[in-house]
Amino acid sequence: MQYYSDRRKIAIVGAGMVGMSFAYALVYSHVCDELVIVDIDEKRAEGEAMDLNHGLAFSGGNMKIYAADYDALSDADIVVIAAGVAQKPGESRIALLRRNARILSSITDSVCKSGFDGIFLIATNPVDIMTDIVRRRSGFPSSRVIGTGTTLDTARLRYEIGSYFGVDPRNVHAYVMGEHGDSEFVPWSQAYISTKSVLSICQSDENQFCLSDLNEIEKNVRTAAQAIIEAKGATYYGIGLSILRIVRAMLSNERSILTVSAMLSGEYGEDDVYVGVPCLIGREGIKRVVELDLTPEEIDRFAASCDFLRSVRREILRSDITV
Repeated sequence: MQYYSDRRKIAIVGAGMVGMSFAYALVYSHVCDELVIVDIDEKRAEGEAMDLNHGLAFSGGNMKIYAADYDALSDADIVVIAAGVAQKPGESRIALLRRNARILSSITDSVCKSGFDGIFLIATNPVDIMTDIVRRRSGFPSSRVIGTGTTLDTARLRYEIGSYFGVDPRNVHAYVMGEHGDSEFVPWSQAYISTKSVLSICQSDENQFCLSDLNEIEKNVRTAAQAIIEAKGATYYGIGLSILRIVRAMLSNERSILTVSAMLSGEYGEDDVYVGVPCLIGREGIKRVVELDLTPEEIDRFAASCDFLRSVRREILRSDITV
């Protein structure tokens, strides 16, 4: 892997709403010095770069922003893939699989052909499967091929818990694990507000906080994307900020724990599957998977989610999609 230079360079492949929500957040966070936008619609990419450049005077920092083709990605530190067809109302993330698999295989080939040797960060849905496709196609080590996983789901969970208990979501420590989709789950045994267990709070004050309400919170988190899609057609602000959070952790070598899509190699008793788990994130990508002390029931739910993802991957490998 290349060493990071003093000039931090990020590339976005896909100038749709997700990619550009990330780009917009990037301009105002000043996380990087150079931003390249690549899209099959070159004119669209040029227009997005121009629009972002016009706001630089108000951003409090300086960046070089431009549209280019894949040749410009050879010295990028991180390539964010946000390209793909959009999720339709009522369509599951898995239903997107066949349409997006071919797109990501082609993108990966083009990025690697440039000589890129940094970190892939995948946001295209279904993200766990798409991340696996990029890893197989690129031949990169799994620590440098990362999916956004359940990062956004975890943020949604912390917002919901914060609203329910009336506390700042930043003081909520809880995770969504598993597939970024219908089989994801909340390990409530590992959910805390400050240092106090959410379950113990419910058990000690049943009149005000009911354990059954936690099931409703989990359902709200799981169905949030569909609710937003039905209301406005697509989700993009939340995932754009989630991508920014992961990128910042890598470029700043934060060693932060984020629930990204990572390849498991024995952790939680699972192997050879990309799935959302808490990971230590730093300059080299995933430093290690963080294993939480899950209950037997939670282990079973996690195993079921992993089995589902493996079954979907097998379906791809049996199809005419070469990965």
